[in-house]
Amino acid sequence: MTSLQRLWSTPAALRAVRATLVVPGLFAFCYGVLGDLQVATFAAFGGFATLVLAAFGGRARDKVVAHLGLALAGSVLIVIGTAVNTSVVLATVVTLPVVFVVLFAGVGGPNAASGSTAALLAYVLPAASPGAMDMVPARLAGWWLASIVGTVAVLLLSPKPPGAELRLAVARNARALADQLGAALRGDRDPKYRQRSLDCKHNLLSTFTSTPYRPTGLAAADQALDSLVGLLEWCTSVICDSLSEYDDLTHIDEVERRLLADTATVLRDVAALLEGEPTKPELDCLERSLADSVEHLRRLRSDSAEFGAAVHLSFHARTAAVAAHTALADALIASHRADPAIVSNGRRRWYGTDPTLSESRLAGLTTVANAVSRHANPRSVWFLNSARGAIALAAAVAVADLTGVEHGFWVVLGTLSVLRTSAASTGSTVLRALLGTVVGFVIGAALLIAIGSSTAALWTALPLSVLIAAYAPAVLPFAAGQAAFTLVVCILFNLLVPAGWEIGVVRIEDVAIGCAVSFVVGVLFWPRGAGSLVADDLADAFRTGGLYLSDAAHWALGLRADAPAASAAIAAGIRLDEALRSFLAEQGTKRVPKEYLWRLVAGALRARLTAHSLAGLPAAPGEPDPLRQQLGDHAGQVAAWFDHLASRLDRADHSGVPMLAPPQLREPVLPNGTTVPDLSTALWVGEHLKHVTPRLMELVEPAGVVAAQRHRPWWR
Repeated sequence: MTSLQRLWSTPAALRAVRATLVVPGLFAFCYGVLGDLQVATFAAFGGFATLVLAAFGGRARDKVVAHLGLALAGSVLIVIGTAVNTSVVLATVVTLPVVFVVLFAGVGGPNAASGSTAALLAYVLPAASPGAMDMVPARLAGWWLASIVGTVAVLLLSPKPPGAELRLAVARNARALADQLGAALRGDRDPKYRQRSLDCKHNLLSTFTSTPYRPTGLAAADQALDSLVGLLEWCTSVICDSLSEYDDLTHIDEVERRLLADTATVLRDVAALLEGEPTKPELDCLERSLADSVEHLRRLRSDSAEFGAAVHLSFHARTAAVAAHTALADALIASHRADPAIVSNGRRRWYGTDPTLSESRLAGLTTVANAVSRHANPRSVWFLNSARGAIALAAAVAVADLTGVEHGFWVVLGTLSVLRTSAASTGSTVLRALLGTVVGFVIGAALLIAIGSSTAALWTALPLSVLIAAYAPAVLPFAAGQAAFTLVVCILFNLLVPAGWEIGVVRIEDVAIGCAVSFVVGVLFWPRGAGSLVADDLADAFRTGGLYLSDAAHWALGLRADAPAASAAIAAGIRLDEALRSFLAEQGTKRVPKEYLWRLVAGALRARLTAHSLAGLPAAPGEPDPLRQQLGDHAGQVAAWFDHLASRLDRADHSGVPMLAPPQLREPVLPNGTTVPDLSTALWVGEHLKHVTPRLMELVEPAGVVAAQRHRPWWR
């Protein structure tokens, strides 16, 4: 029963049913009724691209927009591909920018990334096949017929979008944290609440990173959901750390109890919003409790015995409250229930952009420009994958033409289907692709020999082969999907131009050439894949996060005039997330445990969100005193330590260099009386630094493992 359950996938079943209904039907209509081979060919492959290669998510409107975008992009690519196929030099040169732009457009979100391979099919088919410009209208007619019918089929037969799983994971994490706080406020010390919060956090991170690209796009609602993942990870860390120190909250000051109770309420509101429950969340109550907590500290004398302890408790309570407050704002945006001011504040927080830009009518264009600028970088997995894919497909177009193969299209498609992010994983996929092609050919040849010249039997076999080819990639190994697709091709081409089983031999030869091109390009360009890029992006995240933390602390302490800039740290964090996804999606055995990766990412996130919290404080007035100077020096030492940790992850091998011990924060000496106006700010900065510093050594061992992985030969 378990084996059968693993072979069942509702989304794959719906995708297979859609393809089975549309692709053979369109092909039969165009071939049998219209009698046009070009329309029939592009309708069949267009249907496969629309219904199998692309898997758009979101609401119905999002899917319509995505399919329209694919139809328009495919139309442009069909025209370009047809125009360049008469010259091998022109086709090779044009393929480089075309493929790079199509693949790099995936930074726009999951729908753009999902549609990139489908869009490339619209270019590869005419660019690597004979044809003249007078065929363009027929080819476009087939493509648009497939796009229109395919879009209708998707709207009628669609599974629950992947984003729904992410929403539920966020909701479960928020509710578990609320339950943990509620239990502590009741004096219930049962460890099951903490364990459930940690389990929900790990499930959230696994759900978020389970796809090779982010499950959220560039729209405000998607960015808010993306932000919620980091906020809940941060909130889990803060609450678990706080309750490790204050395991019983029944005897703390009433003002802090009320603040934590309101925090639990807000977290439950976050869960309710994302689960679609009817609720009327309000931020006012939590904001009043935050203000009461601040006023409570102001009434205490700095030289009183309880002042330091009160600041320490207030830090834990207010940090959790601010994280929950921000999470609720993002949940409102993700649920399309936020007012424009909340959305504007969210954009400033997500991108670190100029407030005037986030509030303008050009906010959408600014968002796109930010996404492009973040990834127009050799340390971006999107940039490197796009460049590598462009070189590989351009080489495949040139090789297909120069070798004079009969079906150059399959050479290019073979290159595209097996190209992975590292040479080692590409090599293993090459073998599976060839194996699958051979198996598909054997099955197809046996079928064609049994059928003979019966066209009716071929038409009967076509829907069944499409059903298998559309379902297999989701639940069966790569070779099985390749075999099923080869079977479809054998039947399809024997209906177009009867050639018998020999068409399978041609397909094997072409795929072998394409696989060889892909492997050679993989060895020459970026053979280590995402493993080395994860190390680079971790180093960037630690450096920029440490610098942002130091700048924010100096700003809050009144030691610098300019407000800290968050954009570099945010961009590094996003590039790290994308590289990590690509690394986890690579084929082969990973030598870096997932828990090590989570710990490193959490360390970089902790530095950035601590800096964000400090950057929100008003700058302390007056001339710097020794207490502020001491805290500023410590923040600088933390940044230097992060820089030293980053150096161990860089390309140079620092395995023999001893690791620096983290800086130790000396307990601040409080001045007597209440005459120092910035004392609470200084102590607040100190609490933030005390929260970060003790966790630094947790990063050393995982960083060493990642560094060792990057210096291991790629073929191992």
